[in-house]
Amino acid sequence: MTSVPSGPRIASTWSFSALGNRSAWASLAAGGDPMDAVLEACRVAEEDPAVDSVGFGGLPDAAGRVTLDGCVMRSPAECGSACGLRRHLHPARVARWVMERTAHVMLVGEAADAFARAQGEPERELVSPEARAKWERWRAGALESGGDAAAQARDRALRPVDTGVPGAGALFGQHARAERRWHAHDTIGSLAVGADGRLAGACSTSGTPWKVPGRVGDSPIIGHGLYVDPEAGAATATGTGELIMGVCGSFLAVEELRRGATPLEAARAVVERIGHSYRIEPHHQTAFVVMGRDGAVGAAALRTGFLVAVQDASGERLEPPGFTLRAD
Repeated sequence: MTSVPSGPRIASTWSFSALGNRSAWASLAAGGDPMDAVLEACRVAEEDPAVDSVGFGGLPDAAGRVTLDGCVMRSPAECGSACGLRRHLHPARVARWVMERTAHVMLVGEAADAFARAQGEPERELVSPEARAKWERWRAGALESGGDAAAQARDRALRPVDTGVPGAGALFGQHARAERRWHAHDTIGSLAVGADGRLAGACSTSGTPWKVPGRVGDSPIIGHGLYVDPEAGAATATGTGELIMGVCGSFLAVEELRRGATPLEAARAVVERIGHSYRIEPHHQTAFVVMGRDGAVGAAALRTGFLVAVQDASGERLEPPGFTLRAD
């Protein structure tokens, strides 16, 4: 991915986010707040039952419950997070309220749901019929193999590969083979720059499918799944959260920008750090989207199969990362 002239731009993880970018673009292009844009990108994914790693379509934990996590950020002084939501569909929006309406950064679990309710956010069922049916099939398979569901929270399929079709949101299970391996986990992370040069970012996820109840990954944690510093740039992450958390991935990418790296160089440095720091398993995938202060975008991935959805004045497009560490 190459640098392009500055101007309003939104870049989000995975092809399914192209629909949200499109919905956010008119306001962003007209001078709107980039925070509104990234939240709109998240909202579209959260409400789409075809997206099985975010929001209403998200796959449950091992106990059959969906819990949602998200965060937002403008700067180190302006950030918010909500995780473990069980009755509210829009964790990124709740995270914005945490940022703007409290003195805190993160709210969790039942208290986060209570806070969302107090802000007027409607409660709703989070498990879609499709996700419930997939969980039932997974549970039946776990029982047939002689194990209990919690012990098999390391779900058994290959890491997802992006279809490149913006309307085809499901990443999990579309490319299954005979091997029985973990899924990766695939957040929507969205970064935007406004006409006035302001930056904003948001993340939203339902977390790893069939996860041990209570597990929280990188997505709602400032510096892991998302980091924005207007003096340097912004970064967001997707993939196996535990790998991202161990290196503070998004913070590391922004620090690379601060040291003078391009967005692509910054994303590459984090992926290489992950490759150096861990024994990479067949199910592992991580990817980073990095945006410079001028809106230039770069991306890198641990493995092939990742796409970035970008929209700006030149139109909308899906782009592969500029660097991939491994071809397998």
